[in-house]
This record gives sequence, structure tokens and C-alpha cells, in this order.
Amino acid sequence: MRQEAGGRRQEAFITLAHGSGGRLAAEFIQRRLAPLFPGLGEMDDAAVLRPKGAGIAFTTDSFVVDPLFFPGGDIGRLAVFGTVNDLAVQGAKPSWLSLAVVAPEGLPLDIFDAVIASVAAAAKETGVSVVTGDTKVVERGGLSGLILNTAGIGEMIPGADLSAARITAGDAIIVSGPIGAHEVAVLSQRHSLGFDKIQSDCAQVACLAGELVGRLKDAVRWMRDPTRGGLATVLNEMAVAAKATIEIVEDQIPIEPAVQNAADILGLDPLYLACEGRFVAVVAGPRAEEALRRLKLRPGGENTAIIGSVTGVDNEHPQVRLNTRFGSRRILRYLAADQQPRIC
Repeated sequence: MRQEAGGRRQEAFITLAHGSGGRLAAEFIQRRLAPLFPGLGEMDDAAVLRPKGAGIAFTTDSFVVDPLFFPGGDIGRLAVFGTVNDLAVQGAKPSWLSLAVVAPEGLPLDIFDAVIASVAAAAKETGVSVVTGDTKVVERGGLSGLILNTAGIGEMIPGADLSAARITAGDAIIVSGPIGAHEVAVLSQRHSLGFDKIQSDCAQVACLAGELVGRLKDAVRWMRDPTRGGLATVLNEMAVAAKATIEIVEDQIPIEPAVQNAADILGLDPLYLACEGRFVAVVAGPRAEEALRRLKLRPGGENTAIIGSVTGVDNEHPQVRLNTRFGSRRILRYLAADQQPRIC
């Protein structure tokens, strides 16, 4: 317990009553959530949205991470950016989010407040409105940390037509920045590994993806953000969906030396490490240099790189080939399971 002005006692921790649906639950929402998210409006059982344009994209995801706060981000930023990025790589301009929070009894309210403030700041940064949501509290011991669920809606950018079915031989593969920093940052913080200078790449990619799709229109064939499973997994997903053979060049893949060194020490392959602020795009070959130039001029896109190309489609055995710096070739496959230890 703690004292408020005037001597009134105020809870310092999440209690079961905060999820009861009664007066304390209503006060909890009004005092801790509503001031940060004006888009909640009347807080009815559903938000009424009025999209303009040709169509909308809709996505949802749940977020758990240990620890809740890590170098370069936290679970609040992760939830907003993760959902916004899923919309952006589909060719949509993110507009609205829902936020559902599952908290354990006994969670300090200052931790809860810090996470929600981070959600609000990330939503403001990306220009989206949190328009509906929910809170639930589980009994003490039933949950470690927090679970955030976010759903997002975005309006499709005119001219966007992103599909693996449109990928053709000669298309270029672009990655929007250095890979793998998020997973290393979280592992280092969780296990006190000492890689303190490595910051998570947790960021929104909507501005970069919107620039690419808005300017190049249907020359952008396909996009995806390399989260769990990293770059190699995304490329395999694309190869299977397009029945394609993909060749990438190791020396052209942007990886920060500190991340590479940390991965070597931990026995991890950086090509499979999670990112939370990057995207992979397939662009028509003749427009690849233009795409690269435009992205490099935008904040956050300075280290964009063309890392390879699609060498064939309609193959019976799609695969991803890595041309190594030693002149050999390695097949990048799906991992049978997560690299260990997993971060979420």
C-alpha cells in the first residue's frame, strides 16, 4: 500500500479486484489507461471504425518476453511495433490498435504504468490510435510477467499488391537493416551475459515500408518482418510460398560486428536470430537500385542492403542458398526447433 495526497491509501500492486469488473476495475481503466489513449472514446463494447480507400488489413498477436524491459525496448514497444509492422509489410498504413493486458496479482503498479506509458508513446510515434481493449488479472503465481495482446487495422496503400504468387526470377531481395540485435539484447539482459552495448532493433518499419510501396507500387512483390526464426526462416517461408530458389550473399547481409561476435560466443547463427524492427522485401530487379536509394535516404533505412535474388520459380524443391564469404555454398533450411534458449 502507499499513501495518496490527503491520506487516502492507494494500492501499489495489481490485485484480483483490478480484474473483477467492479468499481476498482473501472477506476483502474479510467485512471491508468483512458488518459493515455484518447482513441478509446466512450469505451463501448466495440469501436466503430470508418476506413477510407480500397481496403483494410487486419492482424493480431500476443506478446510475452522475459525480461519485460531490455536494452532498446520493452514489452510495450514490442507489442505496438510488432503489430504495426505486420500491417506495414502487408502494404497497409496502420491506423487502429486494440490492447488487451493480462496481469498477475501482485504485479507492482509502477511496472504496469511504465509498460502502458511505453505502449502510448509507441502508438504516438507510429501515428496509430488505441481504440479498444481489455484487462484481466490472474491469481498470484498463475503468470510470470505480463501478456499483451494487440490487434491492428490498417488502410491499404493504393497500388499495393503483395503476394508470393507475384515473385519472379530476377527479383531482388532487400533487408532494411542489420539483423539479430533484438534476440541478443534480450538474452544478454535475461542472463546477465555482458553484451550491454547491444541494443534491440525494436522499431516501427511503417515509414520505410510505406515509402517503398507508395513509390514503387506493384514493383514491390512481397514483404515480411523477420521476427521469430529470423532472416533465414522468412526466406524459407517465401521460397516455399513462391516455389522459388533464392540465392543470398553472406558478405552483403548487414550484421553488426558486436552481434556477430555475441552470436559466435553463444553458438548461435545470426541468420536465425529474431529482429523486431526490420523487414525483408522482394522487389522487381530493374527497380532494386531505386528501392535501395529511397530507403537509404529515410531515417532508419541507412543500412538497407540488397542481399541476393530469386534465381528461379515453380521449382519442385524450393530452397534458400547462401553463398559464403569463403566461396562455398550452404543451404539454409528451416530449423527443426527454436535456437535455444528461446526469448519468448
